[in-house]
Amino acid sequence: MIHEHSQNLFNSEFKQKSVREFNFSWFDWFCLWYPPGWLILFNRHWQHYHDDPDGWNWLEYILFLIPAGFYLALLIRWLRLGCRIPSTQQNEFNPNYQTAFREEILQPIVKYYFHGELKEIENLPQHSPIIVAMNHAGMCFPWDILTLGYLLSKKQGWVVYPLAGIDLFDNPWMTWWLPPGWSQVLGGIKAKYDDFEAAIQQRKILLYAPEGLRGPGKGWGKRYQLEKFDISFIQLSQRYKIPVLPVICIGSENLHPYTLNISWLQKIFHLPFLPISPLIPWFALFPSMGVWAAKSQLRYFIQPLFEVDNVNNRGEFYQKAQDLRAEMQSQINRLLSNKLGF
Repeated sequence: MIHEHSQNLFNSEFKQKSVREFNFSWFDWFCLWYPPGWLILFNRHWQHYHDDPDGWNWLEYILFLIPAGFYLALLIRWLRLGCRIPSTQQNEFNPNYQTAFREEILQPIVKYYFHGELKEIENLPQHSPIIVAMNHAGMCFPWDILTLGYLLSKKQGWVVYPLAGIDLFDNPWMTWWLPPGWSQVLGGIKAKYDDFEAAIQQRKILLYAPEGLRGPGKGWGKRYQLEKFDISFIQLSQRYKIPVLPVICIGSENLHPYTLNISWLQKIFHLPFLPISPLIPWFALFPSMGVWAAKSQLRYFIQPLFEVDNVNNRGEFYQKAQDLRAEMQSQINRLLSNKLGF
């Protein structure tokens, strides 16, 4: 699938474990079909290209597939590691591994499971850098963002860097689910102002959700209602003269449908949000489903570039951000009323 990349997969700072591309076995196709297996697929792909002595092993993978087996697998791994958390082996961006993951893992998922598609592509700019700003929903693993990053990379040949909540990097659950450093190696940037600005200064193409965690945390009842936009991307857009490309996603609300966010419970478990839905009993029995999402049709409507200039104070930056929010909300309402893309 990516023969042109397989012989040069890693930069010199990474340990090279394999130069062969990752080919799906019958077990991997089974994992793609069986929701508790998605976490296995992610980790197996990582282990194909990286040394991962602290990672999951085959016995633990098999336990993922049976009800409540993940908890036993977690205990076995914890004891195997000497009662410590997994150590970080790599934590720097590797564009070659991003390409491998995109072509070998994301491609079948986006094509056959989420049916991702770009609409109104005449609005895609030919120049870069840009800040891609999209609505965010679903209360699950950020598949709406990953899918858009995949589609833009395939269409434009861009290297896309998604901004992600700090919990995707530092949450204890993520440390056990996925290899430490996984998000950074794939190009993820922490959604902190300093990290955001550093990426802007490097002229990167950034994928950003201005709603932040308020987006997926709003639940099913407000799934089509945009939450308040942060102003940081508006400030940085003007300071570094980088335009904003608004993108509207329709379909992400179905990634985890019929959800309610129980805020007091999420704080107990130290999670960015804790949804209550008909799927929760299955998540409790199969925690490895944390990286899975329900089948959907993700449609991305590219909007005209949004330029920011002549803004002089924080109040005006805030108003500019909310003006963009209102404009995107109007487009969401229009798309829903016309049922475009369905």
